[in-house]
Amino acid sequence: MSEENQNVFDKSNSDTIEKNFEKLDEIVSKMQSGEISLGEALEAYKEGTLLVEDTAKRLDMIEKQIDAVFEDIEVDAVKIGMLSTPECMKAVAKKLLQYKPQNVVIDPVMYAKNGCPLMNPTAVSTLIDTVIPLADVLTPNIPEAEKIADMQISTVSDMEAAARKIYAMGCKAIVVKGGHHIGNAVDVLFDGENFYHFETSRIDTKNTHGTGCTFSSAIASQLAKGKSVPLAVESAKAYVTMAIEHSLAIGKGCGPTHHFYELYQHGLSKE
Repeated sequence: MSEENQNVFDKSNSDTIEKNFEKLDEIVSKMQSGEISLGEALEAYKEGTLLVEDTAKRLDMIEKQIDAVFEDIEVDAVKIGMLSTPECMKAVAKKLLQYKPQNVVIDPVMYAKNGCPLMNPTAVSTLIDTVIPLADVLTPNIPEAEKIADMQISTVSDMEAAARKIYAMGCKAIVVKGGHHIGNAVDVLFDGENFYHFETSRIDTKNTHGTGCTFSSAIASQLAKGKSVPLAVESAKAYVTMAIEHSLAIGKGCGPTHHFYELYQHGLSKE
């Protein structure tokens, strides 16, 4: 299965799990109301049982996908993106604790490029308690950092304060991405001891679809090659900046970045 199709499959699976739990909540509320007949209650019970069974199968599928990778190849780094429900988070966390991989980069995706929410609001506490402590590097953007740290971010100093607050939740390092900030694009890395600022000029383009995924994946790739966290972030920042600079105007919405511009221009390098 291609990476694009796999991502679509994972999102569809996650969305269905969330919808199942929404339906279960509705069934429970209806049954607790006492305003349904015995026959309706029996039908609701049957529907609820089927939803629970379907959800269990889908969560099991997530775990088996992870097993398939770890049982087949040596894993040098892990990048985790959108986990929309507490159940998905717990399933992934369970496997991270089982396999204990190095270089776990987690992008806590909460919002789409157009601002639409991608994470169930009830899942934030599970993210903080279960997922964040497993991250070697966490890469929230400003809206995500605001949600996790429960504070407003308006300046680079605010980004540093949020980074400190989120670091205390258990991750080994955090990069607060400044793409949503006014002015130059400044990313702030905190590793528990030092702050590092990575600044580039802002590129005037709407074609930034996938920049967060690209950035976190690039960090994971560089960590897998043996780079330190600051050097990995520096390389990833340069890579995603190049990809944005040569982004592709495809379609009417936010187009994608050009991941392969340097490859097409200069071919493979030893680095």
